[in-house]
Amino acid sequence: MTLSVAVLMDPIGSIKIAKDTTFALLLEAQRRGHSLFYMEQGDLAARSGEPWARLAPLSVREDASGWYTLGEPQWRDLREMDVVLMRKDPPVDAQFIYDTMVAELAERAGVTVVNRPQALRDCNEKLFAMHFPQCMAPTLVTRDAADLRAFVATHGEVVLKPLDGMGGRGIFRVKAGDSNLNSMLETLIAAGPHGEHKHFTMAQKFIPEISSGDKRILVVDGEPVPYALARIPQGSDFRGNLAAGGRGVGVPLSDRDRWIVSQVAPELRRRGLLFVGLDVIGDYLTEINVTSPTCARELDAQFGLNIAGQLFDVVEQNRTGNRAA
Repeated sequence: MTLSVAVLMDPIGSIKIAKDTTFALLLEAQRRGHSLFYMEQGDLAARSGEPWARLAPLSVREDASGWYTLGEPQWRDLREMDVVLMRKDPPVDAQFIYDTMVAELAERAGVTVVNRPQALRDCNEKLFAMHFPQCMAPTLVTRDAADLRAFVATHGEVVLKPLDGMGGRGIFRVKAGDSNLNSMLETLIAAGPHGEHKHFTMAQKFIPEISSGDKRILVVDGEPVPYALARIPQGSDFRGNLAAGGRGVGVPLSDRDRWIVSQVAPELRRRGLLFVGLDVIGDYLTEINVTSPTCARELDAQFGLNIAGQLFDVVEQNRTGNRAA
């Protein structure tokens, strides 16, 4: 089976191929003989209800001195593609939401979109985890500074974060009595001069096991990759995110990790979320990453896996089923 695979991503010239999961997906698709097409966020349009995209033919190679070649971009009906990989990094802002709406026009015509556009809109990476409270540490999401201060006082040590961040940006660790708490809350809630435009803020009880790593568990069509990447904080920084300087160490999934996946997987399948990254610290689920989950390259390298291959097995099976139907 030869498929036409389009990818929506951040500028390909700026990626780090040794760590970029989107690049792994492109390499695997090309290895299987699929045709690749590239677009960025400004390359989508809707014309009288039809999804269009300015698509450039793409080839990729495992070469840090020059890892891609782009052909001449042309406007094409996005419904001509078999598969669209939605791999634009957060934030999930209004422009990203509009992208999903254009992609959904293609999906309704039979294009396989990974992950499903509606799920990308509905599943905020912080809030979606709240669907599984049995898996989480005590958590509060609110715009109310007094509620957040009370939460910190109750739990003693708390992590505060915005709902639209990634890579550890905008995250604070605070203890009860910290004189900087009000300043942190002002930064996160960002109220206007008259109290308008307040932003939701998430507070989670601090989990000391972060010292052993913030584990990224990749889930393909509801099935977990058997190893997680434990992103271990370095120096005095409490954040394990690789983008914040954390060190990635592969570890086998624990029984608790597998239990968490079992709790979440049926809902992932129901929503058409084929490729997801669960963040787990200690015994607790903290986030569910659906927009552009990463860490496949590191796990592939450490354990001889082919996670992109697992995903494309599913995609190809789905396409075969669609054609048979």
